[in-house]
Amino acid sequence: MEKKIKIGIIGAGIQGVCTGLFLQKKGYSVTLFDRDDPGSAAASYGNAGHFSPYASVPVNRPDILIDVPAMLLSSNGPLALKWNYVPKMIPWFLKFFKNCSKKNMMHTAKYMHQILDLALPAYDELFEDVDISDLVENKGIMYIWNDQNLKSRELEINIRNEIGAEQQLLNKHEIHDLEPNIKKIYHAGVFYKRARHAKNPGRIWVRLFENFLKKGGKFLRLDIKDLNFDESKPVIRSETQRFIFDKLVIACGAFSKKLTDKLHENIPLDTERGYHIHFKDCEHLISRPVVFQNRGFGMTPMEQGLRVVGTVEFGGLKNKLSKGRIKNLVNNAKYLLDGLPEHHEDEWLGFRPTLPDYLPVIGSSKNYSNVYYSFGHHHLGWTLGAISGKIISKMISEEKTNLDLEPYSSLRFA
Repeated sequence: MEKKIKIGIIGAGIQGVCTGLFLQKKGYSVTLFDRDDPGSAAASYGNAGHFSPYASVPVNRPDILIDVPAMLLSSNGPLALKWNYVPKMIPWFLKFFKNCSKKNMMHTAKYMHQILDLALPAYDELFEDVDISDLVENKGIMYIWNDQNLKSRELEINIRNEIGAEQQLLNKHEIHDLEPNIKKIYHAGVFYKRARHAKNPGRIWVRLFENFLKKGGKFLRLDIKDLNFDESKPVIRSETQRFIFDKLVIACGAFSKKLTDKLHENIPLDTERGYHIHFKDCEHLISRPVVFQNRGFGMTPMEQGLRVVGTVEFGGLKNKLSKGRIKNLVNNAKYLLDGLPEHHEDEWLGFRPTLPDYLPVIGSSKNYSNVYYSFGHHHLGWTLGAISGKIISKMISEEKTNLDLEPYSSLRFA
């Protein structure tokens, strides 16, 4: 392989950095571009910190159509809309509803499981060169629920059993034994023993990024505005500079669509807006991440305190942070845990890039074989960072992956 091949990656979040590291392993010269400073408060900083190899059950399920009205009407529910954005979302919603059949649900679950099952081993390859032992806990993740919507919980359990995801059902006593500080509002739960969690996702990203630079990678803080071609080679432009590469990877999350549109691909990428807050010095209240499914939020013990995460808000990239969603997280956390202080810190809004079939786009562009995509990982961008990067690196170097990659192709939207 020619080691002089130059590859540009637009997006320096977890997808971009992991892709860069795997490409470096194959001898490529890699340059990362991002409009923000390294380690900024983007999705790779503010996520729930879950490494979730079990999370193959998609949102596009037949039962979701029944649950949506109640979710929207509940002040404690997980779903919200910015009504000024709804007209722009209508085409996306129509595609989503079309994907909410049992057949499409199982298709998504199957192919999410295919890559999720490889997610942790892919990270372990990168962590061989980076010491993250102080930043990752191997204590599993617990989901709990009350006695409402039990058919939905049964559906999720059955799907995971069918596709072979490892899970352990919990009764009330077992939940209490694992997390005694959680209020006893639960009916049952499930424990994912293989799952891990990050004590500080931002610091893990920084260590991976520093290793990328140490291995000769370059980083430029630029907002890439345009993309075209010079004798078939991709050319990217900021306001003042121009760069030409042999191959290009677009991995800038919810902001990827503005670039794929320039390649004449109508990929229906939109964003789920997610939130977090911290309760300082409260991380000791739980030992591992706990997700309360009825209200669609979770809590993770982190270095910054107890991180409370959740909500799905459809409102695009330009609407401001919603104080109502912050209040939702505060109320839900106090519903589940006693001992939380009156005040919280670090009100954060991030963008989950999401496609209506809830599969990511991983692979080459429909129209340009030397441009590759890695985006649309919705709630699982953190979990799938390393395996997505490994897959892209193998595709670029024309190696076999022994995976069926067609379901992740942008061609499905052609």
